[in-house]
Formats: sequence, structure tokens, C-alpha cells
Amino acid sequence: MGNWNNQSRFSYASGQDLPYVVMQVTLKEKFFGTGSGNLTDLENVINSQVSKGYRLHSMSTSNGGSKGFGGGDRIQATLVFERLDMR
Repeated sequence: MGNWNNQSRFSYASGQDLPYVVMQVTLKEKFFGTGSGNLTDLENVINSQVSKGYRLHSMSTSNGGSKGFGGGDRIQATLVFERLDMR
């Protein structure tokens, strides 16, 4: 079972088993009204990492531009997760 836990914490971006993992999520603004149309994507990323033994260390957002009329604006969320068992 210990090997399975290590594999679920493996960072595919770096190819290593590291104490910190950085992920980006693109959020699309709703065409009408305010707020994001896909906050569940952000929740899923956070909850997935928490289930692997990480906690959200920090988060930042930036404007990711627009896809034109009807496309909605994009917001890039950059999330840094910290492994709880490596402190």
C-alpha cells in the first residue's frame, strides 16, 4: 500500500516525488452575469491533491485574456500544494 501512496504523490510535471507541486487551472468567465463558469474544476483539483496528502500552500490568479465575442475571459489560477508528511 505504501508504494501506491508514493505513486499518487508523484509530480508528472517534474518527473519527481517532491514536497511541493505547482498546478495551473484555467477558469472561464460566464458570458452573462458574474463569476466563473467552472469553479468545480478548481474544487476538483484542490480536493484531488488533498486526498494525496497535500495542502494548499498558496494561490495566485492572473488575467488569461479573452477568446473573443462569446468566448468569455480567462483567468489563470496557479496553485502551490505542500506535502504534509515532509515537514
